[in-house]
Amino acid sequence: MIAERDGALRVSAPWRSALLALALVWLALIGLLFADWRAMAGQWWNSSTYNHILLIPPIIGWLVSQRHHDVLRLTPRGWWPGLVLFAGAGLVWVLGDLAGLAVLRQLAVVLMAQAGLAVVMGPEVVVGLAFPLFYMLFLVPLGDELIPGLQTLTARLTMVFLALAHIRATINGVFITTPAGYFEVAEACSGIKFLIAMVAYGALVANVCFLRWTRRAAFMAMSVVVPIIANGLRAFGTIWIAGWYGIRFASSFDHVVYGWVFFALVMALCMAVGWRFFDRPVDRAMIDPDAIVANPVVRWLAAWRLSPMVGLPLMLAITLGCIAWGGAAQSLTAPLPQQVRAPVAPGWTAVATNEGMAWVPLHGGADRQFHVRLRDAAGATVDVSLAIYANQGTGREAGGFGQGALPLGSRWAWERAGPTMGVAKSDVIQAPSAGPLPERRLCLTWYRSGGLLTGSNLALRLHVMGDHLALRRQVTAVLIVSASDRFNRDPAAALAAFLAAVGPVGRWIDGVTGG
Repeated sequence: MIAERDGALRVSAPWRSALLALALVWLALIGLLFADWRAMAGQWWNSSTYNHILLIPPIIGWLVSQRHHDVLRLTPRGWWPGLVLFAGAGLVWVLGDLAGLAVLRQLAVVLMAQAGLAVVMGPEVVVGLAFPLFYMLFLVPLGDELIPGLQTLTARLTMVFLALAHIRATINGVFITTPAGYFEVAEACSGIKFLIAMVAYGALVANVCFLRWTRRAAFMAMSVVVPIIANGLRAFGTIWIAGWYGIRFASSFDHVVYGWVFFALVMALCMAVGWRFFDRPVDRAMIDPDAIVANPVVRWLAAWRLSPMVGLPLMLAITLGCIAWGGAAQSLTAPLPQQVRAPVAPGWTAVATNEGMAWVPLHGGADRQFHVRLRDAAGATVDVSLAIYANQGTGREAGGFGQGALPLGSRWAWERAGPTMGVAKSDVIQAPSAGPLPERRLCLTWYRSGGLLTGSNLALRLHVMGDHLALRRQVTAVLIVSASDRFNRDPAAALAAFLAAVGPVGRWIDGVTGG
């Protein structure tokens, strides 16, 4: 498949045809699904959490260059099982589009690019490029979902280190109080940036520097555990320095020294530990093309051939079909009642909402929304926020990122999960106040769509997927009921009293929305 002439590598005609077909497939996918690729690139460039992904494309190119001489000894051929993989990736895109999950759509476009290569070049080349193809998954900006858990874990690790240093401290969710002050393990301090970058780096090192799978697994485990522990040490160090030099100095020290130096040292430490266990010889080829060709499974798979003249138009048809399906579902709009009354409850009356720290949940893209403060005869006070959506889609997700009880960019911060109260999602949030203590709110969130009543964002997404796949029109409502410790001695008791007054929550939401 290749020939050497005067030291230059010549690519055979089958390879030239396969590379041209792959270029056409990838250009078509980027053009037809450009919005998703643009959104991904925007996150790489604009979000510090994902800036490291800008290095992934050149790394993939380098990985391919390491293998290209041996890969060119393999035979590229059209492969119809790749169409099954391509259609599956297209279905993932449809599901992400129907549920309004940008990250699922972005994952799907990468999967479609991988499957497109499989259709055009076949199993021999796929096996030869297995790791570079796998590494393409790191193009997807994943990780935000881990932030709350990492915040909590970092706070608990910090408390362990503070105890070892004999520093008095108390913890409340992700907030820590010491003699030096009041500290929050905020989203930016969760360590997610370094963790996901270290996982991508660890995967690269594990492939390039190790041959034994046990050593690869051990290095990957270290790449996950060490950044988490290191981030706990970082948070502890910031608090410890604040005790000596003040919070302002500690904050600047954290962003400059820890942000630029500390984690570089941690990465160097991981490499130093792993160095002595590297077992791949420098001159060892990354793949063995002869072994790939001789493998009976690969030979069996390679028998399922497909003409490029058939594969290319079929991939185009699948892509256009997915886009059309998503567009049809997005255009569905459920009829809303002419009159939707503001939320009321027996025995509760509306009062002014200008007391305490302003709290207004975010319901982006809602067709109708209400926010009222209600109080009963005993003085229990709750805030009720209700939003109604005629459809779910991009820009109008009932449980989208930054939506709901903790509006993105507000002064309110998540503290911890609240007590369980039925199926509602329960959260405790807080914000600075004029007094010595912050104002805290206990927030309960319900989603109502058709017969579904849940506090789970995932359950709502799956329900919406099912509706859109079947092209059903459903009204979705979001109810958030919140009680502040500024108005209630026991916010949980105030919420319980309100729920007792309204009766079954699903039925009450239907009564308000006309469902």
